Amino acid sequence: MKALRYYGARDVRYEGMDDPTPQSDRDAVVKVTACSICGSDLHIYHGHGFSDDLGFCVGHEAVGEVVEVGRAVHRLKVGDKVMLPAAVGCGACRSCLAGNVANCANNAGACYGLSAKLQGSQAEAVRVPAADMNAVPVPEGVSMEQALMMTDALATAWFGARNADIKPSSSVAVIGLGPIGLMAVDSALVMGAHVVYAIDPVPERRAMAEASGAIALHPDEALERIKEDTLGIKIDCVVEVVGSDATVDFALRLVRRRGTVSVIGVQQSKRFAFPLERAFGAGLTFRVGTCSVPEELPALFPLVQSGRLRPERYVSHRMPLSQGTEAYRLFEAREAGALKMVLLPD
Repeated sequence: MKALRYYGARDVRYEGMDDPTPQSDRDAVVKVTACSICGSDLHIYHGHGFSDDLGFCVGHEAVGEVVEVGRAVHRLKVGDKVMLPAAVGCGACRSCLAGNVANCANNAGACYGLSAKLQGSQAEAVRVPAADMNAVPVPEGVSMEQALMMTDALATAWFGARNADIKPSSSVAVIGLGPIGLMAVDSALVMGAHVVYAIDPVPERRAMAEASGAIALHPDEALERIKEDTLGIKIDCVVEVVGSDATVDFALRLVRRRGTVSVIGVQQSKRFAFPLERAFGAGLTFRVGTCSVPEELPALFPLVQSGRLRPERYVSHRMPLSQGTEAYRLFEAREAGALKMVLLPD
């Protein structure tokens, strides 16, 4: 089959590799009909990989059709249309069955496309371990493109907003308006926020947030504008979607006393000088971490089915998988209005 394979910094190649095959009776093979590039894929693309492997297939967001199932797969059949959440679990322990694959009791939690251990999904096909759990049938009323957005991006945005303790009447700031940040703006509004400040240096991304109902601000003006609007009180809930020391520190400066900061941007440094004394004095809640997609899906399905969340509108490009190298370049450079890059196997 053809796939996008990682060989080093800015070296992702479209080339052949072995077709996936089941490694246990609980596995399935899914023919990929669409996959997409996540912001966290850029960390690998920049050479900051999660393993020393080279030549593995990248990517962790995909939808497709089941083409093979193992003898112990009971909930799926060949021909089923499925979405593949970014991270997988054992599918048998209490945590996984509750949707929390990060706490898999059998230490089987993993993410597609970080190494050769679990090949990625930017390919013509992918092996799905413990498929009864890790391949989710696409519900009626949800398009395949909407389902693709829910395999990581929308679920992560919702998780970040939920971790920020957003309630009806909350004031919210979202820092970073890539696809996940824009979806976090939408999530905050659905959760009942009375005002959402959307902060990013890119004018086109601010315009999209403004069209959703947010107050869009450049980072250079955001703090003073928010202090002015709130009479110095600042923001109840802040969602940070970038992952740099500067933006995490900015989030902590935007939040009010007894407010909450939720950090979902993949961290770009190994250490951060957390202002513990200031946070303690202000009684802040600070949460950081990654999303377990299956945990968020029960809330998201009806919101997408009803049209209250429309994540597909952040798809900026639909390109053949064979142009994956160019798609990565555009996405990194933010050229041509690049937001969510969807790749379609040839």
